[in-house]
Amino acid sequence: SVAAPPSSRGRGVRARRGGGGSSDSSLMAETEYVKLISAEGHEFIVDRNAAVVSGTIKSMLQGPGTYTETSQGEVRFPEISTKTLEKTIQYFYYKLKYTNNKDGPLPEFQIDPEHALELLMAANYLDT
Repeated sequence: SVAAPPSSRGRGVRARRGGGGSSDSSLMAETEYVKLISAEGHEFIVDRNAAVVSGTIKSMLQGPGTYTETSQGEVRFPEISTKTLEKTIQYFYYKLKYTNNKDGPLPEFQIDPEHALELLMAANYLDT
């Protein structure tokens, strides 16, 4: 069963507790969604347009060759925790929504100070 984390509901993110192979991974490459997997194995099903806000993910999914990420439409992040990956995905949607916004000031993207360093390192790696 697939359930969105409470802070992600209604934003195009679906999450699933991971582990083991997935029968839908071949479908992921052919759809407009990608699967991002945290260090703990938590799987996030994310709109491809939001995921490619990250230059790193974009390169992995669209790069030349026959990389697993390209063929299966999923990317594993063994160094990024579930909480950090979830917040990073929220930022992907935020950036996608507000890029080229001409409707006044942008709403603040909330970051808890205790997670700021980990988010900064993940953002640096993901080129966001």
